[in-house]
Amino acid sequence: MTPPSFGGFVARAHARGELVVQPRMGFSDPRLMREGLERTRAAEAVTVGTLTLDSYTRVNDLAAARLAVAEGVPLNGYPICTHAPAVSHTVLDGIHGTGFPVQVRHGSARPEHIVAALLALGLDATEGGPVSYCLPYSRTPLSEAVAAWRTVCGMLARAGTDDRVPHLESFGGCMLGQLCPPSVLVALSVLEGVFFARHGLRSVSLSYAQQTSPEQDREAVAALDALAGELLPGVDRHLVVYAYMGVYPASRTGALRLLEAAARLAVESGAARLIVKTAAEAHRIPTIADNVEALETAARAARTAVRPAAGAGPGVDSEVYAEARALVHTVLALHDDVGEALLLAFRRGLLDIPFCLHPDNAGRTRSFIDTDGRLRWSDTGRLPLARTAVAGARKLTSADLLTALTRVQRTYDPGGTR
Repeated sequence: MTPPSFGGFVARAHARGELVVQPRMGFSDPRLMREGLERTRAAEAVTVGTLTLDSYTRVNDLAAARLAVAEGVPLNGYPICTHAPAVSHTVLDGIHGTGFPVQVRHGSARPEHIVAALLALGLDATEGGPVSYCLPYSRTPLSEAVAAWRTVCGMLARAGTDDRVPHLESFGGCMLGQLCPPSVLVALSVLEGVFFARHGLRSVSLSYAQQTSPEQDREAVAALDALAGELLPGVDRHLVVYAYMGVYPASRTGALRLLEAAARLAVESGAARLIVKTAAEAHRIPTIADNVEALETAARAARTAVRPAAGAGPGVDSEVYAEARALVHTVLALHDDVGEALLLAFRRGLLDIPFCLHPDNAGRTRSFIDTDGRLRWSDTGRLPLARTAVAGARKLTSADLLTALTRVQRTYDPGGTR
């Protein structure tokens, strides 16, 4: 059988006008993990599978992962480097194929061991990036993360053949999940996509996480699409939207309404894939049934949405596009090697993530949610943006920050207020 192509599967579904929906599911028990994949594939939706890995594997503490597996202690994901290859093949056999590709999701700043393991199993789709899997999740020096991701890009690229096209998704559009102005999310996703392509990847996806303003979100996805078209010619690519990653509605009704809004955003902005969240997010670790419900809820909402006609979207004259383009081109002009350019940009504060505490992040930028729901800059630090990018806002107090962080939850929960 021809090995499955993750990017090709998504592209074919998108061409048919169908949104691909995907869970974040991961279980340490191989039988439960297989059941999760089977039920994802059987859901009333166009789906791809996910192996989300555990925290020990993410930080390469494989001794702790082995001990947990030996003692039967449940982990918060699938320990792909710990289970014997025969066990993992049993999980995947008869499920992973051309009609149902599986992506490995992990959160590791230095994932060489993970990529080696997934390639050995016949898998070749994963996600992350030198910035997006370093700054939010670790204190790993950014220089070490860039070096590691150069290595794994090479590993994936070398695994490619005429019939096998490895796929890498940038997590850049999801930095910290919330309160990050869309222009930075778009810029990081594009820059990581360029990094992947220049290190040999032929199939990539660029991400964007649903934020606080549907109108601004549509502008952001349009900007992401436009910049990808300008900077990734000849690369197979698609856009992926993430359901809101911040404080989730506590009510089942609110959580499902927010997910439905994410599905409509994906379709109406021309994205090809949606990463779902479940109605259980605010309370507990989601079950397989929770994930299936989320997949099917999103798929139903997507069928009622209308994909924009060519040229009917926000276009490239938006504030988000202008800011993102300035950031991207400033960084790319720093060095011919994109990895070195990223390091220089963070060192000089030309890229700077608000509220990010990583030692390699300057930490001079700040943002706030305006009265219209849009995320705006209150301090751009040294970002190469016009002074007009800074909107008038008083300095955030801890109470202001808590209010901002719970805005979406309060908007979607019954009786909530913005």
